[in-house]
Amino acid sequence: MGPITAIAIYLTIWWVVLFAVLPWGVQSHYEAGVDKGDGGDPAAPVDPKLKQKFLTTTWISAVVFAVIWLIIRFEVVKLPPLPSGY
Repeated sequence: MGPITAIAIYLTIWWVVLFAVLPWGVQSHYEAGVDKGDGGDPAAPVDPKLKQKFLTTTWISAVVFAVIWLIIRFEVVKLPPLPSGY
């Protein structure tokens, strides 16, 4: 696996994991009983904790990528060769 392919796979994993992590521990204004005021959506999160979720996404993605890399590296599952360019 080349470096460009590895980066592309990692970024794909990162985005998928991010969308899985985003709803963790979120409490809406409605659930918290907080008045959002005029024009606010009551379903908007009170404190989304995005920095913590980005860090969590990064380490989970690193672990998933490492497992996938090991599977490919040690040929646990036989895959067809990836194209290396034109």
